[in-house]
Amino acid sequence: MIKKLTLLFYLFLLVPLLSTAQPTIKKLLKKHNKESIPYITLDSLLTKKEYVLLDTREEKEYNVSHIKDAICVGYDFFNIKKVTSTIKNKDTEIVVYCSIGIRSEDVGEKLAAAGYTNIKNLYGGIFEWKNKNNPVYSKDSLETNKIHTHSKYWSKLVTNAEKIY
Repeated sequence: MIKKLTLLFYLFLLVPLLSTAQPTIKKLLKKHNKESIPYITLDSLLTKKEYVLLDTREEKEYNVSHIKDAICVGYDFFNIKKVTSTIKNKDTEIVVYCSIGIRSEDVGEKLAAAGYTNIKNLYGGIFEWKNKNNPVYSKDSLETNKIHTHSKYWSKLVTNAEKIY
């Protein structure tokens, strides 16, 4: 009886630790995002015809790979004037993305503060995009299988690409 109680005790102790040990996109978004900018899923995005796609990662990430036709606006050095000079109509549908959707939410909030009214955050970002076998392109506009993942920790979220960090 004592062995069973001890085993149960350790199970109750270890199961929560094991379930949080492996990061997932869903867990990280829930932890870091407020959902102040509504998500758009990959499936929904793929059905749309007219929108502007903003890559909110840094230029070195964008140069490794990006989604076709995305405009690199960066994160650390994001400049709202670059966006306002490019996208004049504040009602234009804008989809922001980054690696998984954390930095893009921050940039989406800045766009909203500047008066843009139709902003969506790509759920799972470029990692989920590539994990679902969608194409990404190098700075030379050539299709590539590479994704910039920052580190081994973040690279665990990419399952279908060559990981660069």
